[in-house]
Amino acid sequence: MTHSDTIAIAGQQALWAALLVGGPLLAGMLVIGVAVALVQALTQVQEASLAFVPKIVLLGLAMLLGGPAAMGVLRAFALTLFDRVVAAGGAP
Repeated sequence: MTHSDTIAIAGQQALWAALLVGGPLLAGMLVIGVAVALVQALTQVQEASLAFVPKIVLLGLAMLLGGPAAMGVLRAFALTLFDRVVAAGGAP
């Protein structure tokens, strides 16, 4: 495997790790945002804090509950990346 292949695979794995870490948070924020927008449209209450507070609460809970899984994904990615850097440096 050439160095350019190694870099391309590392970039692909970095994007996948970012999707695994940030995807659930963004999906939850999207669901809450649509629900709050629907409630605001039905009740005609256009209060900024009504849209902001549920998103912050959901984000905090998601980070609290999903933090260990996210750290596991990031740790596995970092270990793989470091192993590849060592392997690339050892080959002439």
